[in-house]
Amino acid sequence: MGIFTAASIVFFAFIGFDVVATAAEETRNPQRDMPRGILGSLLICTVLYVAVTLVVTGMQRYTEMSATAPLADAFKAVGQPFFAGAISLGAAVGLITVCMILLLGQTRVFFAMSRDGLLPRFFSITHPTFRTPHRATIVLGVVIAVIAGFTSLQALAALVNIGTLFAFVIVALGVIILRNTRPDLHRAFRTPWVPVLPAASIAASLWLMLNLPAETWLRFAVWMALGVVVYYLYGRSHSRLGKLGRGAEF
Repeated sequence: MGIFTAASIVFFAFIGFDVVATAAEETRNPQRDMPRGILGSLLICTVLYVAVTLVVTGMQRYTEMSATAPLADAFKAVGQPFFAGAISLGAAVGLITVCMILLLGQTRVFFAMSRDGLLPRFFSITHPTFRTPHRATIVLGVVIAVIAGFTSLQALAALVNIGTLFAFVIVALGVIILRNTRPDLHRAFRTPWVPVLPAASIAASLWLMLNLPAETWLRFAVWMALGVVVYYLYGRSHSRLGKLGRGAEF
Protein backbone atom coordinates (compact mmCIF):
# COMPACT_ATOMS: atom_id res chain seq x y z
CA MET A 1 0.00 0.00 0.00
CA GLY A 2 2.93 2.30 0.60
CA ILE A 3 3.94 1.95 -3.05
CA PHE A 4 0.43 2.87 -4.23
CA THR A 5 0.31 5.85 -1.89
CA ALA A 6 3.67 7.03 -3.19
CA ALA A 7 2.50 6.51 -6.78
CA SER A 8 -0.43 8.87 -6.21
CA ILE A 9 2.08 11.59 -5.24
CA VAL A 10 4.83 10.72 -7.73
CA PHE A 11 2.14 10.99 -10.40
CA PHE A 12 2.94 14.72 -10.27
CA ALA A 13 6.01 13.90 -12.40
CA PHE A 14 3.72 12.87 -15.25
CA ILE A 15 1.61 16.02 -15.22
CA GLY A 16 2.31 18.25 -18.20
CA PHE A 17 2.12 15.82 -21.10
CA ASP A 18 -1.56 16.68 -21.56
CA VAL A 19 -0.55 20.33 -22.04
CA VAL A 20 0.31 19.38 -25.63
CA ALA A 21 -3.42 18.87 -26.20
CA THR A 22 -4.28 22.35 -24.89
CA ALA A 23 -1.96 23.86 -27.51
CA ALA A 24 -3.76 22.11 -30.39
CA GLU A 25 -4.81 25.37 -32.04
CA GLU A 26 -1.19 26.47 -32.16
CA THR A 27 -0.08 23.28 -33.95
CA ARG A 28 0.29 23.15 -37.72
CA ASN A 29 -0.88 19.55 -38.06
CA PRO A 30 -2.56 18.58 -34.75
CA GLN A 31 -3.97 15.28 -36.06
CA ARG A 32 -0.44 14.04 -36.69
CA ASP A 33 1.76 16.02 -34.31
CA MET A 34 -0.29 15.90 -31.09
CA PRO A 35 -0.38 12.11 -30.67
CA ARG A 36 3.31 11.96 -31.57
CA GLY A 37 4.17 14.72 -29.11
CA ILE A 38 2.18 13.27 -26.20
CA LEU A 39 3.04 9.61 -26.63
CA GLY A 40 6.65 10.25 -27.68
CA SER A 41 7.51 12.55 -24.79
CA LEU A 42 5.69 10.27 -22.36
CA LEU A 43 7.70 7.26 -23.53
CA ILE A 44 11.06 9.09 -23.38
CA CYS A 45 10.44 10.50 -19.89
CA THR A 46 9.17 7.17 -18.54
CA VAL A 47 12.31 5.40 -19.75
CA LEU A 48 14.47 8.13 -18.16
CA TYR A 49 12.52 7.96 -14.87
CA VAL A 50 12.98 4.19 -14.64
CA ALA A 51 16.65 4.35 -15.63
CA VAL A 52 17.45 7.02 -13.03
CA THR A 53 15.61 5.04 -10.36
CA LEU A 54 17.58 1.89 -11.15
CA VAL A 55 20.88 3.76 -11.00
CA VAL A 56 20.14 5.60 -7.74
CA THR A 57 18.86 2.51 -5.92
CA GLY A 58 22.10 0.81 -7.01
CA MET A 59 24.14 3.67 -5.53
CA GLN A 60 22.39 3.83 -2.17
CA ARG A 61 19.99 1.58 -0.29
CA TYR A 62 16.44 2.94 -0.47
CA THR A 63 16.05 2.93 3.34
CA GLU A 64 19.01 5.33 3.62
CA MET A 65 17.84 7.81 0.98
CA SER A 66 16.93 11.36 1.88
CA ALA A 67 13.27 12.28 1.63
CA THR A 68 13.98 15.87 0.56
CA ALA A 69 16.64 15.45 -2.14
CA PRO A 70 17.28 11.71 -2.67
CA LEU A 71 19.07 12.02 -6.01
CA ALA A 72 21.53 14.72 -4.97
CA ASP A 73 22.16 13.13 -1.56
CA ALA A 74 22.84 9.75 -3.21
CA PHE A 75 25.68 11.32 -5.20
CA LYS A 76 27.03 12.97 -2.04
CA ALA A 77 26.98 9.61 -0.29
CA VAL A 78 29.31 8.12 -2.93
CA GLY A 79 31.68 11.10 -2.84
CA GLN A 80 30.44 13.06 -5.86
CA PRO A 81 29.44 16.49 -4.49
CA PHE A 82 29.92 18.22 -7.86
CA PHE A 83 27.27 16.09 -9.55
CA ALA A 84 25.01 16.54 -6.53
CA GLY A 85 25.17 20.31 -7.01
CA ALA A 86 24.56 20.00 -10.75
CA ILE A 87 21.51 17.83 -10.09
CA SER A 88 20.13 20.32 -7.56
CA LEU A 89 20.54 23.14 -10.08
CA GLY A 90 18.86 21.04 -12.76
CA ALA A 91 15.98 20.26 -10.44
CA ALA A 92 15.40 23.97 -9.73
CA VAL A 93 15.46 24.82 -13.44
CA GLY A 94 13.20 21.86 -14.19
CA LEU A 95 10.61 22.98 -11.65
CA ILE A 96 10.54 26.45 -13.21
CA THR A 97 9.90 25.03 -16.68
CA VAL A 98 7.16 22.76 -15.31
CA CYS A 99 5.42 25.75 -13.73
CA MET A 100 5.66 27.67 -17.01
CA ILE A 101 4.26 24.76 -19.03
CA LEU A 102 1.35 24.24 -16.64
CA LEU A 103 0.60 27.97 -16.74
CA LEU A 104 0.65 27.82 -20.54
CA GLY A 105 -1.87 24.99 -20.54
CA GLN A 106 -4.15 26.67 -18.00
CA THR A 107 -4.26 29.94 -19.96
CA ARG A 108 -5.30 28.05 -23.10
CA VAL A 109 -8.04 26.28 -21.15
CA PHE A 110 -9.28 29.64 -19.86
CA PHE A 111 -9.13 31.02 -23.39
CA ALA A 112 -11.24 28.17 -24.82
CA MET A 113 -13.78 28.37 -21.98
CA SER A 114 -14.04 32.14 -22.31
CA ARG A 115 -14.53 31.92 -26.07
CA ASP A 116 -17.46 29.59 -25.49
CA GLY A 117 -18.88 31.83 -22.76
CA LEU A 118 -18.25 29.59 -19.74
CA LEU A 119 -15.99 32.35 -18.42
CA PRO A 120 -16.14 36.13 -19.07
CA ARG A 121 -15.07 37.30 -22.54
CA PHE A 122 -12.25 39.19 -20.86
CA PHE A 123 -10.08 36.05 -21.04
CA SER A 124 -10.66 35.33 -24.75
CA ILE A 125 -9.03 38.52 -26.05
CA THR A 126 -5.59 37.93 -27.55
CA HIS A 127 -2.59 40.26 -27.66
CA PRO A 128 -2.57 42.39 -30.84
CA THR A 129 1.10 41.58 -31.55
CA PHE A 130 1.84 38.15 -30.06
CA ARG A 131 -1.67 36.69 -30.60
CA THR A 132 -1.62 34.99 -27.22
CA PRO A 133 -4.20 35.18 -24.37
CA HIS A 134 -2.15 37.72 -22.40
CA ARG A 135 -4.93 38.73 -20.01
CA ALA A 136 -5.47 35.19 -18.80
CA THR A 137 -1.68 34.75 -18.51
CA ILE A 138 -1.28 37.84 -16.30
CA VAL A 139 -4.29 37.15 -14.07
CA LEU A 140 -3.48 33.47 -13.59
CA GLY A 141 0.21 34.25 -13.01
CA VAL A 142 -0.64 36.61 -10.15
CA VAL A 143 -3.22 34.25 -8.60
CA ILE A 144 -0.89 31.25 -8.83
CA ALA A 145 2.00 33.20 -7.30
CA VAL A 146 -0.15 34.26 -4.33
CA ILE A 147 -1.49 30.72 -3.76
CA ALA A 148 2.00 29.23 -4.05
CA GLY A 149 3.32 31.68 -1.48
CA PHE A 150 0.79 30.65 1.18
CA THR A 151 0.26 26.93 0.50
CA SER A 152 2.48 24.02 1.50
CA LEU A 153 4.12 22.24 -1.43
CA GLN A 154 2.91 18.82 -0.28
CA ALA A 155 -0.73 19.92 -0.03
CA LEU A 156 -0.50 21.73 -3.37
CA ALA A 157 1.02 18.72 -5.13
CA ALA A 158 -1.69 16.40 -3.78
CA LEU A 159 -4.44 18.82 -4.85
CA VAL A 160 -2.99 19.15 -8.35
CA ASN A 161 -2.74 15.36 -8.59
CA ILE A 162 -6.33 14.68 -7.62
CA GLY A 163 -7.58 17.38 -9.99
CA THR A 164 -5.60 15.98 -12.91
CA LEU A 165 -6.61 12.40 -12.16
CA PHE A 166 -10.26 13.44 -12.00
CA ALA A 167 -9.88 15.18 -15.37
CA PHE A 168 -8.46 11.96 -16.81
CA VAL A 169 -11.48 10.07 -15.48
CA ILE A 170 -13.88 12.54 -17.11
CA VAL A 171 -12.04 12.41 -20.46
CA ALA A 172 -11.97 8.60 -20.51
CA LEU A 173 -15.65 8.47 -19.54
CA GLY A 174 -16.43 10.99 -22.27
CA VAL A 175 -14.72 8.81 -24.87
CA ILE A 176 -16.96 5.87 -23.96
CA ILE A 177 -20.15 7.95 -23.92
CA LEU A 178 -19.45 9.80 -27.18
CA ARG A 179 -18.43 6.63 -28.98
CA ASN A 180 -21.92 5.26 -28.25
CA THR A 181 -24.04 8.40 -28.47
CA ARG A 182 -22.26 10.16 -31.37
CA PRO A 183 -20.57 7.53 -33.54
CA ASP A 184 -21.00 9.91 -36.52
CA LEU A 185 -18.56 12.53 -35.18
CA HIS A 186 -15.36 13.09 -37.13
CA ARG A 187 -12.44 11.94 -34.99
CA ALA A 188 -9.00 13.21 -35.96
CA PHE A 189 -7.50 10.84 -33.39
CA ARG A 190 -9.50 7.70 -32.72
CA THR A 191 -8.90 6.09 -29.33
CA PRO A 192 -8.18 2.38 -29.79
CA TRP A 193 -9.65 -0.54 -27.82
CA VAL A 194 -12.81 1.24 -26.65
CA PRO A 195 -14.22 0.63 -24.06
CA VAL A 196 -11.40 -1.50 -22.60
CA LEU A 197 -8.67 1.16 -22.70
CA PRO A 198 -10.81 4.04 -21.33
CA ALA A 199 -12.19 1.72 -18.63
CA ALA A 200 -8.65 0.77 -17.60
CA SER A 201 -7.74 4.47 -17.49
CA ILE A 202 -10.73 5.22 -15.27
CA ALA A 203 -9.90 2.35 -12.91
CA ALA A 204 -6.22 3.31 -12.63
CA SER A 205 -6.99 7.00 -12.05
CA LEU A 206 -9.64 6.28 -9.42
CA TRP A 207 -7.30 3.87 -7.62
CA LEU A 208 -4.58 6.53 -7.40
CA MET A 209 -7.14 9.08 -6.21
CA LEU A 210 -8.28 6.74 -3.43
CA ASN A 211 -4.70 6.57 -2.13
CA LEU A 212 -4.53 10.34 -1.57
CA PRO A 213 -5.09 11.77 1.94
CA ALA A 214 -8.58 12.59 3.21
CA GLU A 215 -7.65 16.28 3.52
CA THR A 216 -6.93 16.35 -0.21
CA TRP A 217 -10.38 14.94 -0.95
CA LEU A 218 -11.94 17.64 1.26
CA ARG A 219 -10.07 20.42 -0.53
CA PHE A 220 -10.99 18.88 -3.87
CA ALA A 221 -14.68 18.79 -2.90
CA VAL A 222 -14.60 22.47 -1.93
CA TRP A 223 -12.83 23.39 -5.17
CA MET A 224 -15.33 21.37 -7.24
CA ALA A 225 -18.25 22.97 -5.40
CA LEU A 226 -16.85 26.39 -6.25
CA GLY A 227 -16.58 25.39 -9.91
CA VAL A 228 -20.17 24.11 -9.96
CA VAL A 229 -21.39 27.40 -8.48
CA VAL A 230 -19.55 29.42 -11.13
CA TYR A 231 -20.96 27.17 -13.85
CA TYR A 232 -24.60 27.44 -12.78
CA LEU A 233 -24.49 31.14 -11.90
CA TYR A 234 -22.59 32.25 -15.03
CA GLY A 235 -21.26 29.62 -17.43
CA ARG A 236 -24.46 27.67 -18.12
CA SER A 237 -26.44 30.73 -19.22
CA HIS A 238 -23.59 32.25 -21.28
CA SER A 239 -22.23 29.14 -23.02
CA ARG A 240 -22.51 29.39 -26.80
CA LEU A 241 -22.45 25.60 -27.13
CA GLY A 242 -25.18 25.32 -24.52
CA LYS A 243 -27.35 27.82 -26.38
CA LEU A 244 -26.79 25.92 -29.61
CA GLY A 245 -27.90 22.73 -27.90
CA ARG A 246 -31.06 24.45 -26.70
CA GLY A 247 -31.79 25.72 -30.21
CA ALA A 248 -30.98 29.39 -29.53
CA GLU A 249 -29.39 31.75 -32.04
CA PHE A 250 -26.01 33.31 -31.33
